[in-house]
Amino acid sequence: MATLTMLEQPPYSRHDHHESSTLYDLTTETTNSASEGLDTKSALEIARIINHEDAKIAAAVKKALPEIAIVIDTVARSLRDGGRLIYVGAGSSGRIAALDASECPPTFATAPSQVQYIMAGGPKALASASDVNEDSPEIGQRDIARRRPTRKDIIIGVSASGRTPYVVGAIEYARARGAKTAALTCNHRTALSQVADTTIIAEVGPEVITGSTRMKASTAQKMICNMITTGAMTRLGYVYENQMVNVHMKNEKLVERGIRVLIKVCDIDRETAIRTIKSAGKSIPIAVVMLKARVDKMEAVRRLTKSDGNVRLAIDDSRLEL
Repeated sequence: MATLTMLEQPPYSRHDHHESSTLYDLTTETTNSASEGLDTKSALEIARIINHEDAKIAAAVKKALPEIAIVIDTVARSLRDGGRLIYVGAGSSGRIAALDASECPPTFATAPSQVQYIMAGGPKALASASDVNEDSPEIGQRDIARRRPTRKDIIIGVSASGRTPYVVGAIEYARARGAKTAALTCNHRTALSQVADTTIIAEVGPEVITGSTRMKASTAQKMICNMITTGAMTRLGYVYENQMVNVHMKNEKLVERGIRVLIKVCDIDRETAIRTIKSAGKSIPIAVVMLKARVDKMEAVRRLTKSDGNVRLAIDDSRLEL
């Protein structure tokens, strides 16, 4: 027989020079002794076992904080320079990345083009599995090539195993084009870490259900993606104190949030907040700068333009000259 069936094909190993070159060497794929006999447990026992394992996730993420900080600053620089953050993933990891990307515009009023995601199998794979595409580095390269990555961009590959060929191919291509690259994985010594500039490893260990990385691994990835985008947007000044000042008031809930943000940040009454928001053209950053710096709308807009949207810098105009 000239060709191998998928079951007979060896694991992808183009970049796997280290000991975790096969799926079975990965800690995310090993059996968890704490959940042995899971199918014989009661509902409460199952919940306790999962909860006990989940309690280990934050500690695993904590060990990766220095690398997370590097990526936060890289993302902030890329966005400040007019570049993009583009996540690349497959399966559960891709869905976590897609969720983070899609939540940036409503949270920080970023343009949809600033934080993007690429999913193996395309957007339809968010709702239904498209696992075959995961095995092709060429498809990963093709999909990222369509976004035309440049040195202004940062491309983050999200893969629990750290060996997904689709993601490895995409990150390798992006790096060759001069883009900054990062890997977010849950295993050491992986193919993905070899092709990325910075690697974030959250070693959460074996899953309660062997190999089910939608559990601890995906939870860790969600926490880290939250840190990266929240940290970057905060560094860019889209957060003032700990308030979501860049919120776009598109519905009743967000209008109310905007009013409460202004009341809290500027220590004013509700009527003043509503009046200022109206005169600021329903822009919370403009309203904050107007009240804090005691300037009119035109001056607030000028300052925000000069500060690239950084609210704190716009309030203290003298710092813009530094």
